[in-house]
Amino acid sequence: MKIEHVGLWVKDLENMRAFYETYFNATSSELYHNPKTSFHSYFLTFSDGARLEIMQRDDITTRTMGKEILGFAHLAISLGSKETVDNLTTILVMEGYELISPCRTTGDGYYESVVADPEGNRLELTI
Repeated sequence: MKIEHVGLWVKDLENMRAFYETYFNATSSELYHNPKTSFHSYFLTFSDGARLEIMQRDDITTRTMGKEILGFAHLAISLGSKETVDNLTTILVMEGYELISPCRTTGDGYYESVVADPEGNRLELTI
């Protein structure tokens, strides 16, 4: 058994697609659009085959920014090395993305940082 994909509601579909393609080398599917429901989505595929579906619909417009909420807390992305975590964290912060937690080794042994994507979703960058 495996998780087939994770879905994420977003405000700006094209900006979010560009972010994941640029910084995480995701490959995007063609845009799916259901005109009856105003639903639009892309499947973003990462090098190991994991997929993230980013979705937008006209009636889903708000979220609680900057606060923890019930439900999924973060998306963890394994980058393969401490140096890659350090480098990508630095690049994202320099380009204006929010640093939530700096690079560090956690109590349970993970080396990670936590940054926000363009819409405030928490990305845990780890080895």
